[in-house]
Amino acid sequence: MVLDDLGSSLRGTLDKLRGKSRISEEDVEEVVKEIQRSLLQADVDVSLVMDLSDSIKERSLEEEPPAGTTAREHVLRIVYEEMVDLVGESTELPLEQQTVMLAGLQGSGKTTTAAKMAWWFSKKGLKPAVIQTDTFRPGAYDQAKQMSERAEVDFYGDPDGDDPVEIAREGLAATEDADVRIVDTAGRHALEDDLIAEIEEIERVVRPDRSLLVLDAAIGQGAKDQAQQFEESIGIDGVAITKLDGTAKGGGALTAVNETGSSIAFLGTGEEVQDVERFEPDGFISRLLGMGDLKQLTERVERAMQETQEEEEEWDPEDMLQGQFTLRDMKKQMDAMNRMGPLDQVMDMIPGFGGGIKDQLPDDAMDVTQERMRSFEVIMGSMTEDELENPRQIGQSRTERIARGSGQPEERVRELLQQHKMMERTIKQFQGMGQGDMDMQRMMKKMENQGGGGGGMGGNFPF
Repeated sequence: MVLDDLGSSLRGTLDKLRGKSRISEEDVEEVVKEIQRSLLQADVDVSLVMDLSDSIKERSLEEEPPAGTTAREHVLRIVYEEMVDLVGESTELPLEQQTVMLAGLQGSGKTTTAAKMAWWFSKKGLKPAVIQTDTFRPGAYDQAKQMSERAEVDFYGDPDGDDPVEIAREGLAATEDADVRIVDTAGRHALEDDLIAEIEEIERVVRPDRSLLVLDAAIGQGAKDQAQQFEESIGIDGVAITKLDGTAKGGGALTAVNETGSSIAFLGTGEEVQDVERFEPDGFISRLLGMGDLKQLTERVERAMQETQEEEEEWDPEDMLQGQFTLRDMKKQMDAMNRMGPLDQVMDMIPGFGGGIKDQLPDDAMDVTQERMRSFEVIMGSMTEDELENPRQIGQSRTERIARGSGQPEERVRELLQQHKMMERTIKQFQGMGQGDMDMQRMMKKMENQGGGGGGMGGNFPF
């Protein structure tokens, strides 16, 4: 997750206040110094760091915590509010007809971002199109075309053209029936004069409703110069941060937002076109501080379930509540979970789980669970239709055959069957409920009663 090291450091600092009912000036000084250190290590601009830490210190000492609030809760709320204020509001992107132009240096991820944004708008019910104007980078046309096909959106480009301004003009005419047109421009290795001149010409032809600056999360302090130059040339309405699935610090993006007086529009969280999310400051900072993000979690769950059902229309999750829970049903649940994105991102969205609990896991814990799910899918691919429908008939001889066919150890096959049994027991808790009774609150309460809260859920799902 973006600024993950920063989030871990901040949570660790705030945890030092646990058990305290009042907070002293020394406590505040220690917290503020740690926040300063964490933000500076994350490449946030010094002036922003000082302004933020001064506000946190002043409020922590002067404001009276509400009755029944611990010192940690009091400071956590202040840090949350100040950091939400720091990142600002989300860039305005109404779900209506518009043209968006992307700017940024070569390698920042503009082409991928164009396809991801188009995919996102398509999921909101609009008809988007990507216009590729980059004639400088070899392979730019092919990459943009392939990414657009994966996103299942319209695309325009000219592999033989050498005038990006003319391509932009022709692209607008060719995609006039699109609701949202996303224009991808060329980048360079540095802020060269010809790059600036070219993008200014394209901007005059396209006349975009919004111009977004695409920044690699690893850019660091260099973001300030980029933001200044592009702001002066074409005006920047928002920032799209890319490559947040790696080890990037991400603080430079906050600097760019402040420098242009704009806001963050999108976050790129992986390599697939679906690995994008609309920036929401409340949820962003909430995840950073280990407080979860139920809004984003709900959106991912709903999208994953919808896509899974669209691919195999005969499968309905409600059928599990009426009859036998099969291995085929289990596979569909796993498919839906895979569509939600990497498990560490999903965990960050669960209140109380993405913070301290995740920080205590081994570094490779998420890789292990992802690998486990993949091995389960391989094993099920070696089963017969009858075995998928009636897993209880799988004995030792069948286990040996399935293990040989899948290339997985017998122990992993037995592990899959045991996992299925536990999930089956959970599903039976809900069988017989009417549609009106199947609300999330009752389901969660049953899981808590059965498994002791979050720990029980962890034992009943394939992660």
